Amino acid sequence: MNIESFRAELETRLNIEKEYIIQEFSSIHDYQEKLEVLGKFNEKYKELIKRLANEFGIDLNEPFQTENLSNSENLSYNQIILGKTMAVYDKLADELYEKITTIN
Repeated sequence: MNIESFRAELETRLNIEKEYIIQEFSSIHDYQEKLEVLGKFNEKYKELIKRLANEFGIDLNEPFQTENLSNSENLSYNQIILGKTMAVYDKLADELYEKITTIN
């Protein structure tokens, strides 16, 4: 599995979700509700990982096969993907939070 391809596709799809959520902000006037919508973004992130794993033919619970066989850690594909994509999620979530605070 090519983690970089997975990460790039996830980033593209998360950007699209981010734009939908920003559009949703315009109809929400309560700050707390906007923060709850931000929580939806976290759920979208998790859903997209599952959907992409399915599209890529990846079993998220399966141990990740490393080239370094001496690696004693047995991480799952899910753990590897989360580790490699969390920075993408954090960046986009920060952008959404900034939108919440500037739109209000």
